[in-house]
Formats: sequence, C-alpha cells, structure tokens
Amino acid sequence: MSDSNELSYRRLDHDRVEAAVRELLLAVGEDPDREGLLGTPDRVARACEELLGGMQEDPGAHLRKQFHEPGNQEMVIVRDIPFSSLCEHHLLPFTGRAHVCYIPRDGRITGLSKIARCVSGYARRLQVQERLTGQVADAMVRELDPLGVLVVMEAEHTCMTMRGIRAAGAVTTTSAVRGCLRDLKTREEALRLLGL
Repeated sequence: MSDSNELSYRRLDHDRVEAAVRELLLAVGEDPDREGLLGTPDRVARACEELLGGMQEDPGAHLRKQFHEPGNQEMVIVRDIPFSSLCEHHLLPFTGRAHVCYIPRDGRITGLSKIARCVSGYARRLQVQERLTGQVADAMVRELDPLGVLVVMEAEHTCMTMRGIRAAGAVTTTSAVRGCLRDLKTREEALRLLGL
C-alpha cells in the first residue's frame, strides 16, 4: 500500500486549533484571557504545525535520493536516530531512538540522512510506536527494494511516566522485520551490530 493511501495530506487549520485550545483552557477552568495565556492558543497552533508536519508529507519520499554502489549487498546500519512523536491516545509525547538496518539489493543505497528524515517524518504525526516502526520499515521496502530491513525503536512514553501508572524510566521497544532479515541468523547479526 502506498503512503498516499494511508493518509490524505491536508493542511492544518490554524484557526480551528486556536479555537479548540481556547475551549480546552475554558474546560479545565482556566481564563484564556489572562495575561499568561493570551497567546497560548496561537502558540499551540504553531507548535502543532511543526510537531505534526509529517501529516503534510510522504516521509518515504526522502529515500528516493539514491546511489548505486555496484555489488554492495552488505548491511547498512544507522543507530540512535533521535525522534519525538505524539501518542494519538493521549496527545502526549513519546521520545526515543530508532535503529535502522537494511541490506541493499544490487548496490541500491540511500543517503544516511535520508533514513533519519524518513523516521522524523513519520514521527511527526499522531502515532503509536508500533505503527511508526512498521511505517519506517515499509517505506524502506517500498522505496529501496532491499533484500531485508530491520527497524527497532526504543522510546519513553509520557502517557506512562506522567499519568496513569507513572512508571518513570519505562522504555518500550518495538521492531519490524522484512525480507531476509527474518532469517534468525541474519537478524541476530544485525541485532548484535546494533548492540541490542
């Protein structure tokens, strides 16, 4: 399934976000007209434009910048890609690190920064970590047609650390495996190189 089928790319409605934030402030018992909150609805709307900017793009498109390295079918690993996202269940942030490994098919590689841009693009949407992990892996498969892909994400979710159970320091790890990296021996090598 192409990314354009997953999501229609609509512009954020700044005025509606402002109105909704103003209403939220009223609903929690605040006065949106007091000095400290006067600009808050606009600031939140502008923050949403940045934090949810991945909703207006196809993050997999970053991977279309490719190079050919004849005969290269060796593992390419990019570790510790920082990301931040908003949990779609509570609209609270989760932050962590992504680790991406792929094995090129016939030397078809992409710029290392393009992988980080892909992670960031998908993270800048309302998300759950499980889907985010799979979206990055699927974009790698769709755009690079590699022999295999492994994506591992580790994150701390403020919906667990600030509310509910309040389990500060709890880390959630998710993985998505595609192609030849499903083979146990190959996957174990990748995980060892990732230090996981």
